[in-house]
Amino acid sequence: MKKIEEYVRSIPDFPEPGIIFRDVTSILQDADGLKLAIDSMQDCLKDVDVDVIVGAESRGFIFGMPIAYNLHKPFVLVRKAGKLPCETIQRSYDLEYGTATIEMHKDSIRPGQKVVIIDDLIATGGTIEAAAKMVEELGGEVVKIVFLMELAGLKGREKLADYDVESVISYDGK
Repeated sequence: MKKIEEYVRSIPDFPEPGIIFRDVTSILQDADGLKLAIDSMQDCLKDVDVDVIVGAESRGFIFGMPIAYNLHKPFVLVRKAGKLPCETIQRSYDLEYGTATIEMHKDSIRPGQKVVIIDDLIATGGTIEAAAKMVEELGGEVVKIVFLMELAGLKGREKLADYDVESVISYDGK
């Protein structure tokens, strides 16, 4: 059986020279790779007491939804601003050039709920830090954050130092 790393396509010099792009689509396009990715991420939760799975747009939806389904837990969307139809809370965070804003429904997390956040990749950590702060603002407790891949060279874990963070694959570079 192949290891999850073998399903990841690495593309040198994208989007700019010196960067190695770790392509998640090569995992999604292979049934065995997709199953291994979901199972590996879900294994990170085997001893975690969780009430709700949260996924960040958009690849957090891809990986978080099947985990929520398998665990028979509700799934909550974190989306880009302006995409959710009901009353929301928002949080902005810094990008390399500028800022971005994400939001979630105000009624999506109840006080005291134990929340796991799922995403495909941790780079600088800004998106998931913002998502975690929104969960806490609604009274939830972030009990774990799970990523499929981590670009350790970008030090995103430092922003998430207050949380239990686990990555299935970690790459030293950027």
